[in-house]
Amino acid sequence: MIGFCILALIEIIYGQEKLRLEQERIALEERNAETLQALEKVQEDAGSKDTAQAAPEAEPENTSAEQGQITNLTSVDTGTDAPETAAGTEGAAQQDASGDNEAAQAETPEEDEKDMQIVFMGDSILDSTREYDGVAYLISQNCNAKVYNLSMGGTTAALLPGESMDYPQWDSRCLLGVVNAITGRIDTKIFDNYKAGELMKTCDFSKTDYFVIEYGINDFLSKIPTSRYLPNGEKRNMDEAYTYGGALEEAIRKLRDAYPDAKILLIAPHYCQFFNGETFMGDGYSLDYGYGTLIEYARACGYVYDQHREDNVLLYNAFEVSGIDAYTADDYLEDGIHLTSEGRRKYAEDLSRKIMKDFYPEE
Repeated sequence: MIGFCILALIEIIYGQEKLRLEQERIALEERNAETLQALEKVQEDAGSKDTAQAAPEAEPENTSAEQGQITNLTSVDTGTDAPETAAGTEGAAQQDASGDNEAAQAETPEEDEKDMQIVFMGDSILDSTREYDGVAYLISQNCNAKVYNLSMGGTTAALLPGESMDYPQWDSRCLLGVVNAITGRIDTKIFDNYKAGELMKTCDFSKTDYFVIEYGINDFLSKIPTSRYLPNGEKRNMDEAYTYGGALEEAIRKLRDAYPDAKILLIAPHYCQFFNGETFMGDGYSLDYGYGTLIEYARACGYVYDQHREDNVLLYNAFEVSGIDAYTADDYLEDGIHLTSEGRRKYAEDLSRKIMKDFYPEE
């Protein structure tokens, strides 16, 4: 009996285990079937995708108009992460470039936006430093002016002895030479190797608001008389064009006749100190080469101004009002004559205030 019970129990256990294994087999087969179906589904999808990608090759090509529509739609659809087409990228680059150009144009003021036009005529005081902190450049910035700097180092206002007054034979680059070129009396080719010559060809002088004339130091050093007239009332046997004051007079007359609406600003020479090597020769108050000291040349410039103050002529008496003197020479003069950077700034500020006060008299 006990043995029978044991056998019955073994049979029951064996049957349950057999049942469990069968159930596991069935479950495994079901999972395998599901996996196989999934794999077949993937293969079918892949085949459909390949077929879809290959299909356009059998279709007619899009026209250029249709391609443009597709490109525009792609570039407009910024909500997707799809990369831009080559055409779309090129279009965006062109648009950005156009925007940059417009921005650059907006940041660069047009010449028409300048308040005034100024033409400078002078010697190395205005010519030696043209950029960044040169006198003419600083005035252009201070006055928002279009500037033509026709200055040339080493030149005088007057003709030098031996230089011809005959227009066809003219070869002098003095003030009168510049004025004669501006007013069309002589050929400008004598200025071809100078910056002044380049600027003459591009300037419309009829638009000039101010002609600025700065000469005198080289006239003094070249021993040019201040005037034809002697203290005793007699006259020197020379044309006024060969004198400092006479050259200023003639320049004013010719500019006034040609451009009656323009104003003329005369600049008298500033205080200087003169050296022969390391040896101090004198200053603007003491050194005299036979025709007066430098301050007398400044006063000759002032005399010319007095004769024309009613003819739209202005004066900047740099000798007496610029602040350049024996006490400030070390700060404002680099060699006793030419201006330091600080001197140019001071000089330009004074001139700018004078021009602005005249150009905007109400303010």
